[in-house]
Amino acid sequence: QVQLVESGGGSVQTGGSLRLSCAASGSIFSTNTMGWFRQAPGKQRELLATITVDGRSNYADSVKGRFTISRDNAKNTVNLQMNSLKPEDTAVYYCYFRGGLVYWGQGTQVTVSS
Repeated sequence: QVQLVESGGGSVQTGGSLRLSCAASGSIFSTNTMGWFRQAPGKQRELLATITVDGRSNYADSVKGRFTISRDNAKNTVNLQMNSLKPEDTAVYYCYFRGGLVYWGQGTQVTVSS
């Protein structure tokens, strides 16, 4: 079992920045991928960014150039730096961990007002 605890959500105005963090604990495989999804009301969950243990990252086109994913393997944490936020970024953001099985965080709300 892997437990994920997210932090850093909140409210910000258009153009602002937020940083999300997620800490993983439990039975963590040495080979794993961590990342972030989001889900806006009435929409499907959207994959935003992933990062492997060796630092390879991928981004959805919708956030490329604005969001940056990073991780600290020693602390088993993954972060998402979100800049130039837009109202359409408003959603619940979920941390995810894939290593053997897939685990999800509880979600953290991000609200961007115009």
